[in-house]
Amino acid sequence: MSLDTKKFQEKSLYFTSLGCSKNLVDSQVMLGHLKLDGFTIAQAPEDAEVIIVNTCSFVEAAKVESIETVLDLATYKEDGKCQALVMSGCMAQRYAGELEAEMPEIDMFIGTGEYHKIVPLLKAMEDGKLEKKSFVEIPKFIHTEFDPRLNTSPFYMAWLKISEGCNRNCTFCIIPTLRGKLRSRTVDSLVAEAEQLAKTGVRELNLISQDFSDYGVDLEGGGKKDGKNPMIYELLSRLEKVEGIDWVRVFYFYPDDLTEDVMDLMASSKKITKYLDMPVQHFADGVLKRMNRRVTEEVIHQKIKTLREKIPGIVLRTSIIVGFPGETEEDFQALLRGIKEARFNHLGVFKYSDEEGTPAVRLKNKVPQEVIDERFEQLYEAQKEIARELNQEYLGKVIDVLVEGQHEETELLLQGRHAGQAPDIDGKVIINDGMAKAGDIVRVEITDVLDYDLVGRII
Repeated sequence: MSLDTKKFQEKSLYFTSLGCSKNLVDSQVMLGHLKLDGFTIAQAPEDAEVIIVNTCSFVEAAKVESIETVLDLATYKEDGKCQALVMSGCMAQRYAGELEAEMPEIDMFIGTGEYHKIVPLLKAMEDGKLEKKSFVEIPKFIHTEFDPRLNTSPFYMAWLKISEGCNRNCTFCIIPTLRGKLRSRTVDSLVAEAEQLAKTGVRELNLISQDFSDYGVDLEGGGKKDGKNPMIYELLSRLEKVEGIDWVRVFYFYPDDLTEDVMDLMASSKKITKYLDMPVQHFADGVLKRMNRRVTEEVIHQKIKTLREKIPGIVLRTSIIVGFPGETEEDFQALLRGIKEARFNHLGVFKYSDEEGTPAVRLKNKVPQEVIDERFEQLYEAQKEIARELNQEYLGKVIDVLVEGQHEETELLLQGRHAGQAPDIDGKVIINDGMAKAGDIVRVEITDVLDYDLVGRII
């Protein structure tokens, strides 16, 4: 039996994208398809006939935010024009069956591998031909340069998704369940999209995936040879040649697969930023083993040492988990010592929490929450001190800064980022002297240093 007919007279759309930058790219592809079909973006949810929430369910807080956002927007089915409320993304992929029973206000659920079908699914809904509410399969799709994409990021930057899914199977992570097995885009496809983005004014490309170090191993001719991944080298080499792109930034390159040929390419490149996001998660070997990480404390430190020797001044970001099941006081001290020795410029600290469907749930010797909180605070304070000291090294230097526009708190200041600051997650450069417009890359002399931000003047 088909569901109710929905007629979209104005083809008006309100879209909310939650979670990570990879989810945002999916949202931008959906928006591209919808725009081609004649939908226009409503500035307020009360003016939209179709409301779509692309959700996240990576950790508990993300799940709560996703549900609360959907319930808030569901009120516009009564108080606005909304005729179709759609939940897409990770939350739909993970819980569509339960949510369909518990949240009748949602008209359609679209999984992480079906989002490109948004237009035909809405058409079927309009015509009353939708036979079910949930469209969730094992994820196999990844967009290409031929999919329309509406870049909602500032015009001068874009996220470039090089692959989807993950084969790594860390015991704490639900991503392979939500996003499927690794599927990489070809180098030709990524270069073509990079060229398209450059023509629209994009100057900064941020390369994202679940696992950069596995890129291309699933493609014909791909795979690791003599411990190296030639496809990564080819991708970076060819992106460097794209005219109009000034910065190419790499995220999620795991230390076990970081090879010296890639380090050498980064060292000699004028476009690949001297910045690397390298998730380590822990330093204690026993914890790394229980996490199913293919790396040891010794290897992590060796890779960092080689990086700094080959690329002086490289900026390193990492993420760690504190309070993983079985983490002893000795393990924690190894983690704290590792952080102090490695001296990352940027550090994301996550408190471990059981995530249903992951192997870590079954691990014994859970760390009490109050111990996790206390260890988190120690790591936070240690990293704050390290970040402040590393920032001091910029004092008096003249560096390139990509201007983002007016400071978010006052129009009397400008703000931007240097090559060692990624969008959204790292600090800013606050410019208190000089004029420039968003998208300009200017020379800035650093005159003051804050905990995470720098202050300077255009010269």
